[in-house]
Amino acid sequence: MEIMFLFGALAVAPLVAAYFIDNKVIKGVLCGLSFIFCFVFAVMFSLVIAFNYNTIHGFWVPFTICSAVFLISQLLIWKPFKMKTRVISMVSVAVVALSVTAIFIIPAVYNSSIPVSREEVFLPEYTPFGRYWYVDGVLTHHESRTAKLNEPSALSLTGELPRLDGATALYPLYAAFVQATYPAPAPDLDIPEYSTYGELSGDYASLIVCSRTAGAFANLIDGYADIIFLMGVSDEQVEWAEKSGYEIVLTPVGREAFVFFVNSRNTVTDISTRDIRRIYSGEVTNWQDVGGRNNEIRAYQRPDTSGSQVMLEQIMGDIPIVPAEHEVFDTMMGMYSEVANYKNYRNSLGYSFLYYIRDMIGENKVKFLSVDGVTPVKENIESGAYPFANDFYAITLKKDGEYLNPERGDNIDKLLEWIVSSQGQYLVEETGYVRAG
Repeated sequence: MEIMFLFGALAVAPLVAAYFIDNKVIKGVLCGLSFIFCFVFAVMFSLVIAFNYNTIHGFWVPFTICSAVFLISQLLIWKPFKMKTRVISMVSVAVVALSVTAIFIIPAVYNSSIPVSREEVFLPEYTPFGRYWYVDGVLTHHESRTAKLNEPSALSLTGELPRLDGATALYPLYAAFVQATYPAPAPDLDIPEYSTYGELSGDYASLIVCSRTAGAFANLIDGYADIIFLMGVSDEQVEWAEKSGYEIVLTPVGREAFVFFVNSRNTVTDISTRDIRRIYSGEVTNWQDVGGRNNEIRAYQRPDTSGSQVMLEQIMGDIPIVPAEHEVFDTMMGMYSEVANYKNYRNSLGYSFLYYIRDMIGENKVKFLSVDGVTPVKENIESGAYPFANDFYAITLKKDGEYLNPERGDNIDKLLEWIVSSQGQYLVEETGYVRAG
């Protein structure tokens, strides 16, 4: 940046000198030097704008501005016209340059200034028992964001501890279960047994991780995870387990709403189940057909293995989902970010689970749609009035009536019984979900 300003100064200095010199040859040499330095400055300026504001206009708008400055300076130095004509010419050049800047640069700067979330929620904030790091040379404990019991836990597990995995939106909940029932680790910078993104196998195996829906189910099948927490299982996952000779056991843990959302500036507030099916089957492609304005519907989707896509498939039933014309997002945060982006306010439609958007992201740049006139609030989820309120589960596998890791079987049963007890259900509610049943 300093070099760019140096060339800017080198472009201006010869022009200032030329203004006070009468010799035309010297004037010409100085103006020529100024032109060279001005050109280099424009190149550097264009690269800065293109890099920082991600706009192709950064490559030619700086040349327009520098050219305008150079032309005005030549009118002042050479005085080719009468004063009135020079003034008119200079004002005209300045207006053109400013107009170009206003039309192309200002929107680019404005676009880049709008924060858009691009990364997944930072799950380590929910790590059981919190985390440790040094503050001013002192090892300092930072508490977990997980919900906590208001009384001592009735269950304290020891010995062979179950290994847990699950979906992103459920990690804060099963992390709370672990914090209530597992032994607390010794204070340390590195606590591998409670590493959110660790491995469930190996010499430094973790006890609780978040591999998301597809990864968690694979870990369960492979015997690395003992219990996984998911919103449900897909037909493909059921078939996978059956081919492996395993029995899937579903223990309802709580209830959650599967929600559809639009940008907060979208005029649509309610959508019918029928219209959701029409949109995701490709029958309806314009918001005008479902009570909105005349804009294309950008109906985003998730990968087939994601928990939210499984929920969409259940809503669609036998109706095929049209292949996504727009982006398929690997993370729920990616879908949220695109719908929240102000550029997409007229078009975008996304889906997720209520807790993830409302509590984990905790932003209000999207609007939850009521479905068939029913809003996704706690009372409607409890009563079943909201049509897409479903149980979510602690999922285990058995073969010939026995867990894949029988040495942990007793503790698996104890933990599952405790989860559906009053204390476990208290944490379900404190986390932000609705109790099971």
